[in-house]
Amino acid sequence: MWKSTPAGGPERVVALADGVFAIAITLLVLDFSMPRGLDPAAYRDALRELVPNLGAYALSVVVLGVFWRDHRRIFRFVERVDGQVITLSLLGLGVAALVPFPTTLISEYGHEPASVAIYAAAVASLGASHLALVAVLAARPWLRGDTVPEEGFLIYGLDLAASVVVFALSVPLALAIGPAAMWGWLVLPPVKVMIGRWAVRARRPPAVRREPPA
Repeated sequence: MWKSTPAGGPERVVALADGVFAIAITLLVLDFSMPRGLDPAAYRDALRELVPNLGAYALSVVVLGVFWRDHRRIFRFVERVDGQVITLSLLGLGVAALVPFPTTLISEYGHEPASVAIYAAAVASLGASHLALVAVLAARPWLRGDTVPEEGFLIYGLDLAASVVVFALSVPLALAIGPAAMWGWLVLPPVKVMIGRWAVRARRPPAVRREPPA
């Protein structure tokens, strides 16, 4: 089942991913509309009603942008793809294409715990597909040659796993305490910064110990 048979280069998978992420980001704007013929008061009310849509749009643009960047970086390590790499990529792209739907849920029904849980589950699933890709590449050097992350696969995988853990934990948290679980997503940036510092240290060459003069 998990036998690795190289099936060509990664160019088509990367091109497909670029297209899927571009379309997913474009679909996010479909929730924006304004009725015609509004008087000034109704116009201002309609603008205020768009604020949740703008917040959800900004959040999802950041999420999709970060995962698109991660996908591009992962495939910098890929020289050849096999069935598992293609399958995991397709699973991740399927989730990325789905993100506009939970974005609509949190913009229109953000007060519902299920909306937050569904959004968090989608992001965690997208992150899990990327983490699985990295695990496959770490275990199969014949797919990547000598190319590895500068900080090593362990720290790079830890960076991806942080997103998965934070959003996955917010799924049951949202169902338990409601939309306030979204505040838990704010722990992710400082965690990423901390992991980034570890990565910088891992990239540094070991210091050369100098012997004192005789």
